[in-house]
Amino acid sequence: MKKVLNLFSRSRQFSTMTEVFSGLTVALALIPEAIAFALIAGLSPLTGLYAAFVVGLVTSILGGRPGMISGATGAIAVVIVSLAKSHGVEYIFACVILAGVIQVAAGALKLGRFIRLVPHSVMFGFVNGLAIVIFMSQLASFQVTGDDGQSQWMLGEDLYLMLGLVLLTMAIIWGLPRFSRAVPASLVAILVVTALVLGFNLDTKTVGDISSIAGGFPPFHVPDVPFNLETLMIILPYSFIVAGVGLIESLLTLNLIDEMTGTRGKSNRESIAQGVANMVSGLFSGMGGCAMIGQSLINISAGARTRISGLVASIMLLIFVMYGAPYIEQMPMAALTGLMIMVAIGTFEWASVRAIGRMPFHDNLVGFLVAGITVLLHNLALAVLIGVIISALVFAWENAKRIRARKYLDDEGVKHYEIYGPLFFGSVQAFGEKFDVAGDPDNVIIDFRESRVSDMSGIEALNRITERYARQGKKIRLRHLSPDCLRLLKNAERIIDVDIIEDPTYRVAVEL
Repeated sequence: MKKVLNLFSRSRQFSTMTEVFSGLTVALALIPEAIAFALIAGLSPLTGLYAAFVVGLVTSILGGRPGMISGATGAIAVVIVSLAKSHGVEYIFACVILAGVIQVAAGALKLGRFIRLVPHSVMFGFVNGLAIVIFMSQLASFQVTGDDGQSQWMLGEDLYLMLGLVLLTMAIIWGLPRFSRAVPASLVAILVVTALVLGFNLDTKTVGDISSIAGGFPPFHVPDVPFNLETLMIILPYSFIVAGVGLIESLLTLNLIDEMTGTRGKSNRESIAQGVANMVSGLFSGMGGCAMIGQSLINISAGARTRISGLVASIMLLIFVMYGAPYIEQMPMAALTGLMIMVAIGTFEWASVRAIGRMPFHDNLVGFLVAGITVLLHNLALAVLIGVIISALVFAWENAKRIRARKYLDDEGVKHYEIYGPLFFGSVQAFGEKFDVAGDPDNVIIDFRESRVSDMSGIEALNRITERYARQGKKIRLRHLSPDCLRLLKNAERIIDVDIIEDPTYRVAVEL
């Protein structure tokens, strides 16, 4: 029987201590992120913390990628902020539940496989854009609220102290693994910097300065909204966007971790897990969420490879909220800022910078464009969608130029056109220009041994060339069509009339 819950993987080496320490580090890093994203969405900090706990717990148990961390994210916060302002938090809960239903349906229909259509250049742009966003979001730690209520940059001793603590955190994270990997360097850095701040009573910004994290167990709560068609029409557009953004970010993060670990996650299972997590989050007063690339990279970089680290992270986060708030609120933001800056540095694909000038121009352009949209609009779904569309158009254009025709006359005076390259919407014009209808003999054969008819535009191109020869009183026949091409022509037999030469001894390999 196939195991559904496999917390202790026997297929790979793992250390329970590494998993626990890594989960603890992730829990500490989740707190300021969850608070910040909740505030971005116009919600209370506990709404973000509850989402981080619920989404993280459910996806750790049910998800398709051990070691990946999920929780409240900025991508979701940006989507729901307008709904929160116009209709309030109860509609957010309903929206998140419906988004979860959509994600479960996507996973059940096995739509997660379409993430394979995302080109590597788009992945580079996505990762680099997120790295820049993570870095830029840390700049807020170097700002304070002035007497006029406006944010302004730190100056003098406050700035030097903040920079010193951030650099110390980064130095520990960078240097400790060169001596020992027994304990995650990020956890050691947080503990050392916190001990320095508390031991020397240093006056610096702490987690408690952002917001209190004290609370209880997430309360079960059915959204207090009218259950009618009007409510559905209000939340449905937001739910589709939340579901789409959540799945795109989660599955791209899954692919990234697959590359880092040399393993393969299950995209459809992850889609279902994300959907279940969002449904439960909406019922337990959470804002919903998806995979978090920053925290996932912290977890993987610390050596975590199983579901244990995700479970520890979510459970410890709840313990912090319920019992440890007074202590966690004393943690300096400098430690978390240094940690996230190191995450940003590690996330950025530096190989993509070295590839500039060596890779095709359109790949570099797509990477820059996706990164730019991610940074400027914080809209990951839009960035990836535009990148995929541009890549698809470039692919179609390049393939359209590759169609060729070798021409010759046989001993019986029949003109042969041997076609190379796919016949589809992008290549039909070049295909039509290959034929000399007026100068050809009465009998013409078009050989598709090295080609295939891919779509309706290709069928229409065949229809047009047949009609052109028919008007000249000449006969045209098709040879070596693959079975899928024959099916296309069979389905379109009402609008096209061509003479196909049967060749039972010939087989064309097609995709399975």
